[in-house]
Amino acid sequence: MISHPTAAELAEAVAAFDAEAVLPGDARQAFLARVADNARATLAREAEQGATLEAEAVDRLSALLGAVGDFAMLNARLCEALREGALDPLDPALLAHLRATAIGQIAIDQPSYGGLAALRDGGNGG
Repeated sequence: MISHPTAAELAEAVAAFDAEAVLPGDARQAFLARVADNARATLAREAEQGATLEAEAVDRLSALLGAVGDFAMLNARLCEALREGALDPLDPALLAHLRATAIGQIAIDQPSYGGLAALRDGGNGG
């Protein structure tokens, strides 16, 4: 479900970093190595969880919109329905979908986020 940068773009950036010569003791390179390690971990979580989370989002969107399609098409259709006023922005099914989607993205992007467990348990995380 990584959208920006895409998983492919993130992997490409990590590969480019890995190809660079590293000077021992260089503080900037040490920082960038930590960033690259975090990106690798994000990519691993995306590979492990992304397809399942996207399939769940497609199921929710299909039910919400009464339509069939892939994630990108259904998400675009959701935006259109909201823009045109065909879907109430406070619809409980929409809010549940948005919440579940955000929680899934947090689980991939920031799994150590302190409020994630509370969000998963139905709390407000704060």
